[in-house]
Amino acid sequence: MTSILVIEDDPSIRAALDRGLSERGHHVQTAASGIAGLEAVLGDRPDVVLLDLGLPDVDGLTVIGMIRAASAVPVIVITAVDDDPTMVRALDSGADDYVVKPFRLDQVTARIRAVMRRSQRGATTEPIRVGELLIHEPTRTATLAGEQLELARREFDLLFALAERVGVVVSKRTLLAEVWQQVDGSDRTVDVHLSWLRRKLGETAAEPRYLDSVRGVGVRLIDPTDRADRKTS
Repeated sequence: MTSILVIEDDPSIRAALDRGLSERGHHVQTAASGIAGLEAVLGDRPDVVLLDLGLPDVDGLTVIGMIRAASAVPVIVITAVDDDPTMVRALDSGADDYVVKPFRLDQVTARIRAVMRRSQRGATTEPIRVGELLIHEPTRTATLAGEQLELARREFDLLFALAERVGVVVSKRTLLAEVWQQVDGSDRTVDVHLSWLRRKLGETAAEPRYLDSVRGVGVRLIDPTDRADRKTS
């Protein structure tokens, strides 16, 4: 059970998050102001904080800094402010993610799962090795046979999402939720990024090495030596 603190001054949004997250099995606490929220962070030590920026007493960006001075708890900003400068300031202040209102609850819960995975891995996580592929999440770097891969942000996120589940087929819907935070996006988004990623891994869909597509199901990351072993067995 994940302990979630919702810091939100709008009573209807606060109640909806409390009800929806509780129904999904989470333990939810709420606060209607920045100071009350900070006290709950220090006293109750939640696993995740959902933080509105438009609070009545203290600006949300200031609250992020106050939380970061005392805790490493993951903070997901939930706000109606949809502009790049504010998003950048929030993330630079220490927020882990940023969700714009109105949002779907499934979108928020996907973000919660993502930040929880990152926080549980921690900064000392060892690189994931798959054949000659080495993926290091804290530094967001990947190398193939010792050569660093030049991956765009989404390409790395996609590769890492698969590397966390080596050998397991991951559905495109799951990848859309985790990598793009979309619950109803197009599979084509995943297909295009997989194509770009294949090119950088030195393979194609017709001649795969690391990325193994399972028609109608999803895709998995595998060690090419395992593929060779299956062919010769």
